[in-house]
Amino acid sequence: MSTPAEPLSARAAAHGVATWYETAGRRRVDIDPAVVEAVLDLLGPRPAPRSQAGGAATLPEPPRTWGWMLQLYGVRSAGSWGVGDFADLAEFTRWAASTGAGAILVNPLHAVAPVDPLPASPYSPSSRRFVNPLYLRIADLPEYRAAEPALRARVDALRPPQPTAEELIDYDGVWRAKRAALRLLFDAGPGEQALDPALDPALRDFATYTALAEIHGADWRQWPGELRRPSPDADAAAPAGRVAFHAWLQRRCAEQLAAANEAAAGMAVGIIHDLAVGIDPGGADAWTLQDVIAQGARIGAPPDAFNQQGQDWGLATWRPDRLAASDYRAYRDLLRGIFRYAGGLRVDHVAGLWRLWWVPPGRGAAEGTYVHYDDAAMLGILVEEAARAGAVVVGEDLGTVEPVVTTTLQERNVLGSAVLWFTRDAGGAFLPPAEWPANAVASISTHDLPTAAGFLAGEHVLARAEAGVLGRDVKDEWADAAKERAALLDLLDAEGLTEPDSTDEEIVLAMHQLLRRTPCRVVLASPYDVLGVVRQPNLPGTTDQYPNWRIPLPLHLDDLTGDARMRQIADLFNGR
Repeated sequence: MSTPAEPLSARAAAHGVATWYETAGRRRVDIDPAVVEAVLDLLGPRPAPRSQAGGAATLPEPPRTWGWMLQLYGVRSAGSWGVGDFADLAEFTRWAASTGAGAILVNPLHAVAPVDPLPASPYSPSSRRFVNPLYLRIADLPEYRAAEPALRARVDALRPPQPTAEELIDYDGVWRAKRAALRLLFDAGPGEQALDPALDPALRDFATYTALAEIHGADWRQWPGELRRPSPDADAAAPAGRVAFHAWLQRRCAEQLAAANEAAAGMAVGIIHDLAVGIDPGGADAWTLQDVIAQGARIGAPPDAFNQQGQDWGLATWRPDRLAASDYRAYRDLLRGIFRYAGGLRVDHVAGLWRLWWVPPGRGAAEGTYVHYDDAAMLGILVEEAARAGAVVVGEDLGTVEPVVTTTLQERNVLGSAVLWFTRDAGGAFLPPAEWPANAVASISTHDLPTAAGFLAGEHVLARAEAGVLGRDVKDEWADAAKERAALLDLLDAEGLTEPDSTDEEIVLAMHQLLRRTPCRVVLASPYDVLGVVRQPNLPGTTDQYPNWRIPLPLHLDDLTGDARMRQIADLFNGR
């Protein structure tokens, strides 16, 4: 650290650590000096160097199209094992393309630690560089197709019973069944069991971590000291057969993901992958990339209207000084890996390219501060890699976002996010559709916000009250929810989209009609909204108090793509 005599404000400024910030309502919040000191302790003694990485390239103008937001795990079919899989993604994509859709936004497909219990959140990955084998379609594996009838029968017998539409997703049960089936097929496969000495080093490290996690647990920080870093000792301790197994899983994931991507051929955009903002601090990327990961820092968000106690996502992130010193190599490799199978990329919490809310050890979610990054390099590399891949980029710029973020995204042809609940004027009133931003992806909601039916019913108030995550009296929340509903209905009425006696189903259709009237380049609908699902996929600020990421769609895939309500939205958006 710098000498103690140097003022705290000067040390903080030199390292890009904020001593205050401004809320969305332009209220100044000063950071506790002890918090600033704690965050400075997590950084190196020298400020991050300015890098020449990235450039001023601009993406081509994004196409004007429409599509779907898909929580893949919730899309179940006759062929999947209780969780949506890559084959379901391909099938849905083919159907969507046949109806004129040009884009499919899918939840993060990042790898999680394959241990019991299996993490449910796709936004808390063990690795963002590799893929979750939970999404493999067993019957599409070459080993299954080539298997003798007796082996196929053993694999088929492992398949869990087909769940009902109401049953929550059982990640643990599905993974145990798939893991056993995959192991049978791997062991029977010709020539796969030996560890290839020419294996890609990044894949080998990931597979080594995963093999060790099966023995010592998912958090490498709790492993024996000699295993806490990639090394010859770690290689020797990881059973070669298990390393080969996990490398094989990733190869099969890549093949099935490529097949899903091929199903999007001819679409205006194709499949848009989602990049989580951080990683599990005890997971694979934090183990293999620990030299560029901020050890001890947890990222989140300061208090706001929807999350009044602030958010601690429990995730690790890049250390800006180390990332810059390495010329952003790990960041660039991450992006290239995703763009290999994507027509676009949604960057969750895109403001994190500029700054991230760090919570130091021993502090609560609201007791953090912002740490700044070299935004020219972070955004420049993102645009360069997207341009190289011919892909579009969507930045999730909701919440407390500095104006420079939105302005810069527009200048570089990176699409922003326009969500009905948040698209308002300076006084907080809902904006008419004609005044929505053009360079954006429009939607009614997101995975972290109420569904259309949930908003109308006030489910977002009820769910947060039952989970104990409200920051004020529930009566005040209900009163505000009633005002919000009335304000939305006033907007829909002013646009001539509803009548005083409109049903909730008619109001939901009117919300989609409102999206159609916006100038936004891309409009996305969610099956959760179209089918009238009341519960939202995720309730921020909760863990076991709410069934986060476990709520399936109420229809199986064949019924979903044949549903009249889905076709109605496709016909509506085709008339944009």
